[in-house]
Amino acid sequence: MPKMTPPPFIWFNGAMMPWDDARVHVMTHALHYGSSVFEGIRVYETPEGPRGFRITDHLKRLHDSAKIYRMPVPYTVDELLSACGGLVAANELPSAYIRPIVFRGAGTLGVAPTPETPVEVAVAAVKWGAYLGEEAMANGVDVCMSSWQRYAPNTLPAMAKAGGNYLSGQLIAEEAHRLGFSEGIALSSNGMLSEGSGENLFVVRDGKIYTPPAGASILYGITRDTVFKLAADEGIEVIEQDMPRELLYLADEIFFTGTAAEITPVRSVDRINVRSEGRGPITQRLQELFFGLFTGQTTDQHGWLETLPTKESAVHGQSAVSV
Repeated sequence: MPKMTPPPFIWFNGAMMPWDDARVHVMTHALHYGSSVFEGIRVYETPEGPRGFRITDHLKRLHDSAKIYRMPVPYTVDELLSACGGLVAANELPSAYIRPIVFRGAGTLGVAPTPETPVEVAVAAVKWGAYLGEEAMANGVDVCMSSWQRYAPNTLPAMAKAGGNYLSGQLIAEEAHRLGFSEGIALSSNGMLSEGSGENLFVVRDGKIYTPPAGASILYGITRDTVFKLAADEGIEVIEQDMPRELLYLADEIFFTGTAAEITPVRSVDRINVRSEGRGPITQRLQELFFGLFTGQTTDQHGWLETLPTKESAVHGQSAVSV
């Protein structure tokens, strides 16, 4: 997993400020009860300069996640887009991983937030490499089935990218690492395949791609949706359906998707090699199409690459620092 190098600046509650100056109170509601929603967004270096990948879609999902938890976001999508662009420019990043987060601040000790509980917003932009390692893009990763199941659909809303939801992912990933694997895969509450600790799951068999449906307690991944469209452009069928875990042992190819993971092949599951023993031809083609978007080799016919604003939107007055 790549290490994060702190950049000079961060955006917090409408102002750009030095990284170390962004502070929250220890009684922050999100710290005690997990009441936060967030996004992970990639900015890629392209021949035309830095471009945000589906950044508007990510910021819309951030608002949707907050809506599910009845958390009013004090900034519009456009204001957050300006904050993201200004921050990337201020930190002089040709490529970046952006983390916007919306959370309930200090205001009550009760589980249910009161109307007086503030909603705070921060945006970080850092340099970050391949989530599961550069070598994994070609060689694949070794994963295991987790003993932890994903939460049932009527317990937590999986469509919300909420901080508290990732306690499940922490258990899955920690167990996998402790056992010597790069990642874990969890089952849903009905005993069928769900997803990794922070990645959507795809299985290739007989030239078709299969992936768990929304009802399997998965996040509606934006990279997942990207793969749907790239595969369709290539005439490759993608089927959403429930799948038993043993299908992983019989797969021709397996790969993960996610903003952090991008498109990462799986080499083995529970020490049983996938037939491709790493990156298979369909996974490789999807990688070529995906990463080709950022080199110009793949035509961006869906309008996914977005030019970032270069000035931070000082929606609540002047920035805390001059950049």
